[in-house]
Amino acid sequence: MTRFRWFVIAGWILLAAVVVSTAPALESTQDNSEFLPDHYESIQALQLQEEKFSDAFSPGAILVIEREDGAALTAEDQAEVGTFAQELAPELGTDTFQPAVFFQDEQGKPNLSEDGTVLFAVIPLADGATGYDTQAFDDGRDLREEIDELTGDSGLEVRATGAVLQGLDSQESSEQTLVIVGIATIVLIVGLLALIFRSVLICLLPIVTVGIVSMIATGAIAWANDLFDLKADASVEQILVVVLYGVGTDYILFFLFRHRERLRQGAEVKDAVVHSLDRAGEAIASAGGAVIVAFMALVLSSLSIFRAIGPALAIAVFVTLLAALTLVPAVVSLLGRALFWPSKSWQKEPKHGTFVKLGRAVGRRPGVVALVSGGVMTVLALFALSFNPSFDFNSSLPEGVESTEAMETFQANFSAGAAEPVPVLVDAEGADVTEAQLGEFKAALEGARGVDAVAGPVPSEDGSAFQYYLTLADDPVSDAAQDNVAGPIRDTAHDAAPEGTEAYVGGTPGIFADMSSAMARDYKVVFPVAAGVIMLILALLLRSLVAPWFLMAAVGLGFAATLGLTVIAFQNIGGEPGLIFMLPIYIYLFVTALGTDYNILMIARLREEAREGRDPHDAASQAVTHAGPTIGAAGIILAGTFASLMLGGNTLIVSMGFALAVGILIVAFVMSMFFTPSLTSLLGHVAWWPGHGDEARDDAHGHGPAGGEPRDGDEVPAGVDLVK
Repeated sequence: MTRFRWFVIAGWILLAAVVVSTAPALESTQDNSEFLPDHYESIQALQLQEEKFSDAFSPGAILVIEREDGAALTAEDQAEVGTFAQELAPELGTDTFQPAVFFQDEQGKPNLSEDGTVLFAVIPLADGATGYDTQAFDDGRDLREEIDELTGDSGLEVRATGAVLQGLDSQESSEQTLVIVGIATIVLIVGLLALIFRSVLICLLPIVTVGIVSMIATGAIAWANDLFDLKADASVEQILVVVLYGVGTDYILFFLFRHRERLRQGAEVKDAVVHSLDRAGEAIASAGGAVIVAFMALVLSSLSIFRAIGPALAIAVFVTLLAALTLVPAVVSLLGRALFWPSKSWQKEPKHGTFVKLGRAVGRRPGVVALVSGGVMTVLALFALSFNPSFDFNSSLPEGVESTEAMETFQANFSAGAAEPVPVLVDAEGADVTEAQLGEFKAALEGARGVDAVAGPVPSEDGSAFQYYLTLADDPVSDAAQDNVAGPIRDTAHDAAPEGTEAYVGGTPGIFADMSSAMARDYKVVFPVAAGVIMLILALLLRSLVAPWFLMAAVGLGFAATLGLTVIAFQNIGGEPGLIFMLPIYIYLFVTALGTDYNILMIARLREEAREGRDPHDAASQAVTHAGPTIGAAGIILAGTFASLMLGGNTLIVSMGFALAVGILIVAFVMSMFFTPSLTSLLGHVAWWPGHGDEARDDAHGHGPAGGEPRDGDEVPAGVDLVK
C-alpha cells in the first residue's frame, strides 16, 4: 500500500465516480405485501382479487372534511363538498388515483358523523396501483396541492390521509430523519476523534473515507436490488448511514491505534504502516467477516424486507472493510506524521490509571467479576420475555403531520375499520354455491369478534369467486385488528366457507398477521445459522473448540440484556403497548456481529498475554489494561452513531437507535471488558483447547517471552496479534 499509495487513492476515487454516474437510485418500498412469499393467505387473497376482481374498489386516499370554525356542516356546506368533489375528480386521472371522489354511501347518504361536524370522502386507487411506489407519493403531493387550490376561502378544511398519504408522510419523515442522523453522526465522530487524537486530519479521515465508501456501497446495493429483485424498506438508508460511519470509524481506529503505537517506538512512517496493517489487518478482516456473515444470514429469511437489508448491509461492510485495508493505509502513508497535526501529545505514552485498576480487579477476582457482570446481563435479559411485537407502522409517524391528524379525526368520528375495509375472497371454482350459502357465510362473518359490518357478496364476472368487505371495530393497521384477523376472523371464514370453496382473508391486517408468522419462522432459522457460522469463524481464528462456545454464549446474553433493557425503557417506563416487530432481528445481528468484534479483540489480547508466559489471572489483568481503552473508544463512537437515530422523532427509529446504542455499550463495557476476560481467566488453559494457542512461543514477529514488544497503554487494539 505504501509503494502504490497514489494508485490506490486514485483507484477508489475513480471507482466512486463511475458508480455514482452509472448505478441506479437506491429505492425502498412501504408496500408490506411485497415482503411476503406467495404461499401466505394474505398474498393468495390479493392474487385472487387481482385475477377475479380487477375493478375492485380499494381506497387510496381519505379526505376528512370539517368546517374551519368547528361547527356542524350545513346543507350548503355539503353541497359545497359535492361541487368540490366534481371539480377534483377530473384532476385525479393519474397512475395512482381513479378520477372519482365518493362522499356518499351506497344509499346516496353523505358519509357524515353522528354530530354532523365531520364528513369523509374516499378516492379509489387506480387499476394496478399499489399506492406505495414513488409515483404514488408524487401523486399524493399533487393531490394536496389541488385540494388547497380548490378549497380556497370556502370555510372548509380538507385534510388527506389513507394509505398513499400516510406513506408519503412516512417517506418525508424518513428523509428528514436521514438528514438529522447524518449530521449528528458526523458531528459525534468528529468530536470524539478530536478528544482522542486532537488532530484535524484524523477527524476528517473517517468522514472523507466513509463518504467515498458510501457512494460505492449505495450503488452496489442498488445494483444488487435490481439484479435479484430485492425490496428494501424505508429504514435501510438511515441504518446504512450509521453502519458505514460507525463500523468504518471502528476499523480506522483499530489501524490508527496500532500505527501510533509503532511510531512511538521510533519506526518510520512507511514501516509503521506496513507493521500496523500486518498486525491490525487480520483483526479487522476477521471482525468484518463476522459482521458480513451475520448480515448475510438474513438471505434465509422468508421476508423480503430482511432478504434485502441483509445483503445490503453486508455489501456496505465489505466495501468498508476493503477501504480500511487499502484506502486508509494509503492515505495514512501519504500524510505521514502530518496526520497528527497540530497535536504533539501523540508522541508520548499516556498513563491510564482507570484501566489499570479495572484490569487488576478482573485479574484479582475473576469469579466475582464474572458473577456480577453476568448477573447484571441476566437480570436485564429476563425482561426480554415480556417483549410484545407491534406491526403498527403508522404509530411511528411523528405527531403533527397531516395524515396522522386527519386519521385521528376520522377514527374519533367513524368506525375505526372504515378507513380500510378488509377483503374476504371466496374461491368457488368448480363448486355450485347457492345464495343461501353465501348469506350464511356473511352471517358467520358478521358474528366474528372484531367485525362491525360486512358488505357483499360481490360475484366475479365468471361467477367463480365472491368478494366480501369487512369493516373492523379497530384500526386496520393496529395490533388488535391483526390479532382478530389472525384468530377469530380467519377461523370463522375457513370454517364457514361453503362446501367445495376456499376462503381467504387479506388486507393490511392479514398481511401483518402473516408477517408475524414469518418472523416466528425466521427466529428459528436465521438466529441459529448466523450463530453457527460465526462460531465456525471463531473456531478457525482461535484454533479452539471451547472459546467459541462461551464467546457466543456471552454475546447471546448481551442480546437478551439489550432487548430486556429496551422493553424496560419503552414498554414498562414509556408506556408503549409494544415494540416494532423487526427489532429483535436488528438487535441480534448488530449485537451479535459487533459484539463478536469486541470479543475477538479482547480474546486475542488475552491470548497474546498468555503467550508471554503470564498465568490466566495476570493475562486477564493485562488484557483489560491494554485493550480496554481501545474497545471503550470504539464502543462509545459506535454506540453514539446508533444513538443518533433517536433524534429522528420516529418511534420505530427511536426505539431501534436506543436498542442498538445500549446494546453496543453492554457488549463493549460489560461483556467484552469484564465478562469475557474474567470467564476466560476462570477457564484458564482449557479455554484454548485443543489448539492451546495460549502457549508461549517465539516467532518471526517477536511474540513470546523472547520477543515481547514495548506496550502502549492505550492503543494496542486487542486482536491484532492473531495466529499467523
